[in-house]
Amino acid sequence: MAQQDGPDEAHQRPAGVGDGTVAALGKLSEALECVERARGHLYSLHQLIGHADLMLDDAVRMFRDAGHPETAERIRTQLLGRNVIAGRWTFQIVEDFDDGYYTLFRELDRYAREQLVGGRRHLHEAEMKERRRTRGLPGHEARPGAGD
Repeated sequence: MAQQDGPDEAHQRPAGVGDGTVAALGKLSEALECVERARGHLYSLHQLIGHADLMLDDAVRMFRDAGHPETAERIRTQLLGRNVIAGRWTFQIVEDFDDGYYTLFRELDRYAREQLVGGRRHLHEAEMKERRRTRGLPGHEARPGAGD
């Protein structure tokens, strides 16, 4: 049985769903993708600050060994282990972000898709792929395995 030359059912807009709805869901998805990228940068911040804080141990030791105990002590007491934002280390920032804004964003994205298109994802992109691909040309198949 030949496979249909088009997207699978999970990537087809349900009957009665208008262009405006698909466009709005696409914009919401695009916004979530930006938040996902920001989340990755937040985790990068978390890891980089943590690494820098651990490197301060070496810097403090090296200042002491070089005969600068006052500088070493000032770095040790004022900077080592310091909160990066009032009352918070970066792990707490990550947790607050994940538990609040990020969780709500994902929930509302899922809610909109479930309410409006039966939970289907990436309809805007799937329709764009259909408009842009060249049917019948290798590397332009509608679905995985369609060119086998």
